[in-house]
Amino acid sequence: MNSFTSAALAIAMIAAFLLMIGGIRLLRAPQTRSRGWLMLAAALVLVMNVMIWTM
Repeated sequence: MNSFTSAALAIAMIAAFLLMIGGIRLLRAPQTRSRGWLMLAAALVLVMNVMIWTM
């Protein structure tokens, strides 16, 4: 794995972590609950992509 791939995977994991935090914050308000679920789903997709690429 070259350095660009490693950096891309690290950035994807940081983005997934931030999406999880933002999604949890949005889930608390009733008006933005659907956006929170979408952010959590996007975080899950990013984590699964990183898992696939590291196998």
